[in-house]
Amino acid sequence: MNTLYMPLFRSCTNLRSLAQLHAHLLVTGLHRDPLPSTKLIESYAQMGSFQSSNLVFKSFPTPDSFMWGVLIKCSVWSYFFQEAIFLYHTMINNSQVRISNFIFPSVLRACSCLGDLGTGGAVHGTIIKNGFEKDSVIQTSLLCMYSEMGCLSFVKQVFDEMLIRDLVSWSSIILSYVENGKASEGLEMFRLMVLEGIRPDSVTMLSVAEACGELGCFKLARLVHGYIVRREIECDGSLANSLLAMYSKCCDLASAERIFANVTNRSTELWTAMISSYNRNGGFMEALKSFVDMLDAGVEPNSVTMMSVLGSYVGLGLLREGKSVHCYIIRKQMDPEYDVLGSVLVELYMKCGKLNYCENILHIVGGRNIVPWNMLISACADKGLLTEALVHFVQMQTRGLKPDSFSLASSLSACADGGLLQFGDQIHGHIIKRGLSDEFVRNSLIDMYSKCGLTELAYMIFDEIKAKSVVTWNSMICGFSQNGNSIEAIRLFDQMYLKSLEMNDVSFLCVLQACSILGYLEKGKWLHHKLLTYGVRTNLYIDTALTDMYAKCGDLRTAQRVFDSMSERSVVSWSVMIAGYGAHGRINAAISVFNQMVESGVRPNQVTFMNILSACSHAGSVEDGKSYFNSMRDFGVEPNSEHYACMVDLLSRGGDLNEAYRIINSMSFPADASIWSALLNGCRIHHRMDMIKTIEKDLVDINTDDTGYYTLLSNIYAEEGNWREFGKVRSLMKGIGLQKVPGYSIIELDKRVYRFGVGDTSLLQTDESLSLLENFQNLSEEHVCNFENKNSVIDSVIISKEVYSQQQVGNCT
Repeated sequence: MNTLYMPLFRSCTNLRSLAQLHAHLLVTGLHRDPLPSTKLIESYAQMGSFQSSNLVFKSFPTPDSFMWGVLIKCSVWSYFFQEAIFLYHTMINNSQVRISNFIFPSVLRACSCLGDLGTGGAVHGTIIKNGFEKDSVIQTSLLCMYSEMGCLSFVKQVFDEMLIRDLVSWSSIILSYVENGKASEGLEMFRLMVLEGIRPDSVTMLSVAEACGELGCFKLARLVHGYIVRREIECDGSLANSLLAMYSKCCDLASAERIFANVTNRSTELWTAMISSYNRNGGFMEALKSFVDMLDAGVEPNSVTMMSVLGSYVGLGLLREGKSVHCYIIRKQMDPEYDVLGSVLVELYMKCGKLNYCENILHIVGGRNIVPWNMLISACADKGLLTEALVHFVQMQTRGLKPDSFSLASSLSACADGGLLQFGDQIHGHIIKRGLSDEFVRNSLIDMYSKCGLTELAYMIFDEIKAKSVVTWNSMICGFSQNGNSIEAIRLFDQMYLKSLEMNDVSFLCVLQACSILGYLEKGKWLHHKLLTYGVRTNLYIDTALTDMYAKCGDLRTAQRVFDSMSERSVVSWSVMIAGYGAHGRINAAISVFNQMVESGVRPNQVTFMNILSACSHAGSVEDGKSYFNSMRDFGVEPNSEHYACMVDLLSRGGDLNEAYRIINSMSFPADASIWSALLNGCRIHHRMDMIKTIEKDLVDINTDDTGYYTLLSNIYAEEGNWREFGKVRSLMKGIGLQKVPGYSIIELDKRVYRFGVGDTSLLQTDESLSLLENFQNLSEEHVCNFENKNSVIDSVIISKEVYSQQQVGNCT
């Protein structure tokens, strides 16, 4: 009899009519029947009144497992995931209720939405305990839960245990791989599915098309599109959108445009996909034109469309037009709480330097959405607004938002760039406390500690990571290289190579930098060879690093050959070549490269002028140096302390100390220790103690931790016999806690590298070095070695075994 009331539930279109039906059930006493009460629970939830559903459930004396299952399902519908899990635990602890398979898909969905892997695993255990592990619906739900939590090994295990794999299960596992960044594995599962004779539908092909797009393989994309056409799979709106996005990710806008043109009834989603495709390929103006065409066609945009449109203005950096679109969004009341558009609006205003606009948006967002906060923190860190980035990181937490991996990584990046070790340590403590140390965060910690000079701590974190990605290896290699520990950087790279691990262009960049610092020419050549054999695509950065490495290792001919082969050259590439020639005294070649650079339309920057001035200083070319220094402002480059130091050094070495002193006095900012050191060195070379007397009052105010400055000053006093002043300077060094840094040299013999330092009495190195020197003597009757290069013969170098023996190799420096 109670089934007669079922059609009445379908006729209820609002809460009022449903409440009337509920009242009738109460009057007639049918509310005691589980079937109408269960339907009542479901109907209230469908109309958005889960509280009423809960009241109906609580008023029922003995709910059965089906009613429990419906209430749990309704709580998930209403996004009350914690409530769903609480109901589940209450139900299984009730011995009077028989557990049915009906409840588990909803509970697993709640665990997935909460990201609660622990509860999800416990539910999985209950499923096995009650013998429901072979249920196909539950197995598919398990697939989805583990997939959304990124547990692909569990996904594969559940899938392999399935006795019957239908289209839904195959589509689920393909989607799992694709959504977790394993596009190749997803396509492999698609291949196996086809081999098993399962015919895919449009839903399956959505994931396949997305996988092809992620791989960016044009040929594969064409094959998949051809398969869809050949199998006559219905290319509905969603699949057309996916194919369009697939071609745009493969940089084939022409094919994307053809798909768009072939669709007659273009939905909002299709227009949005086309606008996004243009943005993805840098066609921001075309994207905006498509938006105008969309409005002209009478198609209403949604918040996702506006996200793409705002993205176009971000790419173009157009503030005024972006604000107009923002006004359009407000007028249309598309996203009043900025739940969707908050992040892209923050990105737009930060791109245009309007931090106060971003803060206004975050004031509206409050503590509801972490994404706009993350965007602002990241943008501030990228723009060098490090304090602002960390302030917003703290403010975000005061609003009740817990930092996620992205927030933590961006904040650690700000700490790294600013050398803010104390704040970085606090963030590290927060990470440990919350257990958020995923790969993304750990890589950021390695980078932060490396940039703060604590490579030991960085390596400890690196060593604790079991499954290291190529990004992790690169972070540690770069950390060692940037901190002067180039030998360790090369050692790590060698480990990657010996373990046959994945290496990319960044891996080679970092280790090439290390070889440049150490002058490891043979290792650099080996790396160049591996670059070619590994098939790593050379680019501007790789070619520039190779040029720099060969130049610093003295192989200028190969450096020039690599430089000439570059399809494009940045200001960095030109500067590297100039520096290479300058460091080896090839002033004419350095000037020639500088002139070629200017003629090609590339404007020199501060580094370029530093390199050409250094070249002039090495060669003693005073007039050329003056000319380049005076021309800096013509190129819009303001000389900094390094340029002044180089110019003072050039003039001082040339004996024009008065002009060097005049330049120091003409500076718009106080001269630092490097500039005064350059002048002092000139005074030492030309024995101008009178000049030192003149500048003594200026030297008193210098406060630096540069040991070279104090060492030079003390040596000048020692050479003049002024032991009193010598003692003062050395006492000052001791009081500050500075010690003279010993010099060292590096030599490469038979593919082995040796380092010789002042006072180094390593028996192995001393014996081998003396043996080498003896061999040099045997090669020349007069103990003279003539070194000849392409342009000139360098002056003879007399090698005396006795001198080297007395100095114990230490003075090789």
